[in-house]
Amino acid sequence: MAQPVHSNSSPSLADPQPPKGRLRLDPLWQLLALVGPYKAKFWIATIALFVSSGLGLVYPQAARNAVDIGLASGSMDKLNQLTWVLVAVFLIQAGFIYIRHYLMSWLGEKVVADLRVQVFAKLLRLPPGWFQERHTGEILSRLASDVTVVEGLVGTELSMALRNGVTLLGGIVLLFVENPKLTLMMLAIVPPTVIFMVVFGRKVRRLSRAVQDRHAITSTRVEEVVSSMQTVQAFVREPREAETYRGNILAAFGQSLHLIRWRALFFAVITLGVSLAIAAIVWVGGRAVVRHELSGGDLTAFLLYTVMVAGAVGALASLGGALQRAVGATERLFEILNAEPAIADPEHPVDLPKGRGAVKFEDVRFVYPARPDHPVLQGITLEVAPGESVALVGASGAGKTTLTALLQRFHDVTSGRVTFEGVDVRDLRLADLRHAIAIVAQEPVLFSGTVRENIAYGREGATESEVEQAARDAHAHEFILEFPDGYDTKVGERGVQLSGGQRQRVAIARALLADPRVLILDEATSNLDAESESLVQKALQRLMEGRTTLIIAHRLSTVRNADAIAVLEHGQLIERGRHDDLMALDGVYRRLVEHQVFVGTERETA
Repeated sequence: MAQPVHSNSSPSLADPQPPKGRLRLDPLWQLLALVGPYKAKFWIATIALFVSSGLGLVYPQAARNAVDIGLASGSMDKLNQLTWVLVAVFLIQAGFIYIRHYLMSWLGEKVVADLRVQVFAKLLRLPPGWFQERHTGEILSRLASDVTVVEGLVGTELSMALRNGVTLLGGIVLLFVENPKLTLMMLAIVPPTVIFMVVFGRKVRRLSRAVQDRHAITSTRVEEVVSSMQTVQAFVREPREAETYRGNILAAFGQSLHLIRWRALFFAVITLGVSLAIAAIVWVGGRAVVRHELSGGDLTAFLLYTVMVAGAVGALASLGGALQRAVGATERLFEILNAEPAIADPEHPVDLPKGRGAVKFEDVRFVYPARPDHPVLQGITLEVAPGESVALVGASGAGKTTLTALLQRFHDVTSGRVTFEGVDVRDLRLADLRHAIAIVAQEPVLFSGTVRENIAYGREGATESEVEQAARDAHAHEFILEFPDGYDTKVGERGVQLSGGQRQRVAIARALLADPRVLILDEATSNLDAESESLVQKALQRLMEGRTTLIIAHRLSTVRNADAIAVLEHGQLIERGRHDDLMALDGVYRRLVEHQVFVGTERETA
């Protein structure tokens, strides 16, 4: 079998840097593909947008007629007729605005919901190594802030861009129809203002990003402090942390004031530029009215169209920044969606044969892609017979946990192979392989639901009686019933409402319910007191019955009762045998025992 190719590069979720002055469209096309299933609603919303925006161009015409009618004839009947027509146009426009706003907002919410589901589903398929190369906060940011930016793009910015685009093009066309001379003058004045808006706007956006970065640094520190509050209080660092937070907040405040000054100047200059442009048009247009080259209504309509065009240009310029942010956010999200999992089901998977958990490591070598010069495993060959318990021992960093991770295929071997029931694990479906293996770790991971939910996590569709029987076998039933809510007791985040021994027994019950062929015990009793250890050991003995077991342990009692002990040193298998045989060898294992690598009362009699 061809060996998988490992990339030594470490992908990053850092913000991509777009080429200056260029808007990347690829992420937007990918985003628009998510609108595909709802294209009927999208086109209805688009038609409603064009109609409502087109009707908006009627206002200046109504104003012109109102002025001319009032000045020329003074006829109230014509003015009333014009007003009723205008009211009818308003009502029709309001109806189309409602349709456009509702459907665009619906699309924004639905696309974001679909995007969240797809991104989270993809995250669940990515191997542990992918997460080890990234900060949890970065990943959560993708599902929170970046998705919110995309929601704004689909639900608001896209609609605004189209609406202002229609207003801009329609307004310029009507301006040329009204008065080509004034239009050319207006177009000579507006572009410099727009260019100023774009250049100045970039400065404002840079300052805005600096403020956001400062707040992000502050939030990261707060998250670290809150999650480590016990350590902070144990070392009496509350005053220092409060002062650090205050310093960050004041720094952010200073940057915000700098941003506010630039924003105030920005809006003042823009307002002045637009006002001067309108004043120039009023002066030139007013002279034309005096010379009877224009009517008062014509000048009124022209001024209103000018204001509409200027407003549309300004809105589109400000939307450019929003679109840039949306492109960046979309690209980061699709970086996750387009990520190819290094660990995936084979193209032609082999069905997992029936068996009792035969495991074999054949000349296994492994290096982490990010550290190619530091081999973790070097030519490990180890066979574990069905139902056999093998203890993996060795100093920290010897490769014990990595070996079990290769069996579960959280990583793929660099060379050699790992077989399960005689089949290379890379040829099996991941679900079949992992359903057949259960792990009880040193720090078991419990979710913040109830005791019942945490035990039932071991098997989909487990009945209440099956959950209770698993708890009995794990010696957990008694302490669970002592809780006021019994099996419906909330365990808190990561099980903080339970003691270490209780968490361990709930994890054992979960593993029992999973009914695996192979059991991995990763230092499952190393952090327990004597009483809790005794109860957990009884539960583990029940769990290990008839199952192939790989034990990573620092408790000599667990190691010496194993059918075999495999001693690892610097990623190599040095010794293999039973406790007494290895002690008689006077080798690495004996040295580990004598140097008290193992803990527990048995070490004195070893």
